[in-house]
Amino acid sequence: MSITLYWLQCGGCNGDSISLLNADSPDLPQLFNQSGIDLLWHPSLSGITPQEKQKLDKNLASGREKLDILCIEGSIILGPDGTGMFDSMAGTPKKDLAAALANKAGHVIAVGTCAAYGGIAAVGEVEATGLQFHQSEKGGFLGRDFKSAAGVPVINLPGCPCHYEIITGTLSALAAGVKMELDEFGRPVEWYGILVHQGCTRNEYHEYRVEEHEFGEKGCLFFYKGCHGPLAYGSCNKLLWNKRTSKTRVGVPCFGCTMPDFPQAYPFFQTRNIEGIPLDLPDGLNRAHYMAYKGMAAAAAPDRLKGRKTGI
Repeated sequence: MSITLYWLQCGGCNGDSISLLNADSPDLPQLFNQSGIDLLWHPSLSGITPQEKQKLDKNLASGREKLDILCIEGSIILGPDGTGMFDSMAGTPKKDLAAALANKAGHVIAVGTCAAYGGIAAVGEVEATGLQFHQSEKGGFLGRDFKSAAGVPVINLPGCPCHYEIITGTLSALAAGVKMELDEFGRPVEWYGILVHQGCTRNEYHEYRVEEHEFGEKGCLFFYKGCHGPLAYGSCNKLLWNKRTSKTRVGVPCFGCTMPDFPQAYPFFQTRNIEGIPLDLPDGLNRAHYMAYKGMAAAAAPDRLKGRKTGI
């Protein structure tokens, strides 16, 4: 029996769909064939007429056709004044269609940080929110107690965009009936149970506090360049883009895009600190231990690290 999938594009940039189109092991046709997924609708992949689309929506919302998996990309736009008309389709707010489909779906997946937590638009004028969270506060559009027809809350796949292997892996798991363990922010532990810092090629520089002051050096990006790698949870240095790279591998600080408060209200490329001590410490460290350890680590840094930092 086939697993039906509907992908709804709400208030976002389409980046998660573009990420999904990069899937290669398997690619999308292979994924759907192997998992028995029947793609009912995707705005970039489907070719049905507007009339057929409206009929499909009505049948799914009424329960006349089954909906196993609902993927929502982009934040839920509630403005202006709660009407949702800033983001509408055929004269109807998309938020109404999202609610109707979510109440019938076996599983609901928030694809990308905007759908999960509100993302970039969460603090803007369009009154945007996530499906079951508004930034780090549980609630969001569907409410804190929402559960899908399968009895589980919204599955959040944050990232700006979410890596395609996380999307395809989640779809494959649900199609196979695998129960997914979720963390406190609704993220599958399988992919969001590690820090971005884990697997970073600059880890040794971090441990010895060999710090990058200017872009183009090889040191750690945490102390001066605002890298969220030791703070944010995600598989960015495990599941590489194009199977070979990540932000930190090319010298760009992690922005923490998998976290509920992304984007932060303070500048990127800067580490907030008091007298050289970061305000936000690496996860799991207290301030006293950090101050003692990092002072000793910097003094013990081997010459090979100090030299390689500037390419010597």
